Amino acid sequence: MDFRSEEIKAYVQSHTDSAGFDAVFDTVGGANLTNSFAAAALNAHVVTTVALSEIDLAPAHFKGLSLHIVFMLLPMLHVVRRVVHGQILADLAKLVDDGVVKPLLDAPDFALTQIGDAYARLQSGQASGKVVVEV
Repeated sequence: MDFRSEEIKAYVQSHTDSAGFDAVFDTVGGANLTNSFAAAALNAHVVTTVALSEIDLAPAHFKGLSLHIVFMLLPMLHVVRRVVHGQILADLAKLVDDGVVKPLLDAPDFALTQIGDAYARLQSGQASGKVVVEV
């Protein structure tokens, strides 16, 4: 869902009859992690790839949520299960190549010499998807 243009409560109500989702995958982090707690059903699972912030976990506690923080780079940095992660990435690449998974890329693309502009775009909150820097 587009958390900037849709209200969490209305989205959850229209898609789950107000019960919430059994699993929520957050790739935004920060305040959106709190939105993820709001979108989750009782005893649901919330997974985030961006947990570098201080947030109140009380909403997760009161719903009995299970919070999973995924930092895929960590095992690779410590030479743990690299083959497994390589296979996960290979499987994902095939899904992308087959058109099953379509990454959301922000426009415009930036040249490497415009790295400051790309970072400003990312920090502005106006980017929709991943900010692309051509190397």
